[in-house]
Amino acid sequence: MILELRLSNMFSIRDEAAVSFQAAPIRTKAAQDLEGNTFTEGDELLLKTVALYGANGSGKSSFLKALRECVRIIRESCRYNSDTVFGIRPFRFDGFQDRPGSFYVRFILDGVEYEYSFTLTPEEILTESLFYYPNGRKALVFSRDESKGPDKGSVYRFRNAIPRPMDVAINTSRKTLFLSRAGELGRELTSRIFLMFCRDMVFGFPDESDPSFFRMVHEHRDELAAALRAVGSDITDIRAGERSITAWHRQSPDIPFDFATEESEGERRLVRMMLGIGDALRNGRLLIADNPFDGLHTMLAEHLIRLFHAGDHAQLLFSSHDTRLLDLRLMRRDQICFVNKRRDGSSEIYSVFDYSDFRETMNLEKAYLEGKFDAIPYIAGQA
Repeated sequence: MILELRLSNMFSIRDEAAVSFQAAPIRTKAAQDLEGNTFTEGDELLLKTVALYGANGSGKSSFLKALRECVRIIRESCRYNSDTVFGIRPFRFDGFQDRPGSFYVRFILDGVEYEYSFTLTPEEILTESLFYYPNGRKALVFSRDESKGPDKGSVYRFRNAIPRPMDVAINTSRKTLFLSRAGELGRELTSRIFLMFCRDMVFGFPDESDPSFFRMVHEHRDELAAALRAVGSDITDIRAGERSITAWHRQSPDIPFDFATEESEGERRLVRMMLGIGDALRNGRLLIADNPFDGLHTMLAEHLIRLFHAGDHAQLLFSSHDTRLLDLRLMRRDQICFVNKRRDGSSEIYSVFDYSDFRETMNLEKAYLEGKFDAIPYIAGQA
């Protein structure tokens, strides 16, 4: 389970920006009515969903893109070549283009809390560390500082959590994360963490060109069909063959439709969404999606969010422009974050909970559109 994500100096994110899934200590009736929006993991009360709001170009997509690229580096850097350039770019102004970016995540895995972080330029890894709390106290798993090299014995520090760690370090280049290499080489603790990043952090929805799309449709056909009927889709049944997917509709249940060529883009998109959401809910994954509800009716978007709130411990981080979702009957105030573009071009993130003068009776959508929280477009000529 993810507790917190932090980034700095990536795209429009100059200063450190954070999204927290730790529930704030809100004890109002409104929060009590939304008890299902949270879940308990050990001693932590966590949020099931967090939303990012802001004007076009405010940095919502930059934050989510940077997360995607950092997780991609964790998953793939063990296969990078010496000429690989990472998919992140520093903030371009005020000299930050010459400074490293940073990634930090705090999470719970198998009942134990961990902190993992690294810093990098587009060309190389500079630092990396992993800490955990096996007995409630913070302990080092490993740390890495390439500025102390080139001797690997000076670059790395280890405790006793990883067997033969220097064998991994010797085979870890400055293009590669130690976590990625250790995960590839099967070191038990790091392999479990590596697998979490590969399996339990999902960006967007399944792609129809991916073989796993057919597998998911085949394995979860009945559940998928029921979910589609629940959201008002015309599709009443769907099946995956070896090379194609076939759907049947309410109006003519005996006539098969080829999914790839005869279904509307709207229906195909809905299938992709329901597959991805169903997978996250079944397996307790974090689904990260940029504007996933764009073009959907607000009632359908609300339903999809409520699916997470009705689930056990899956999590959703998403961006949106649909202000009608800014409803305190749907989301707690610590679940709603705003991304604001400062005058210097950098982005900042803050939540409604950060506002001390907030009132539970406030019309949140109206207050946001009136500029109370910034993070809205300011159009020339408008009063």
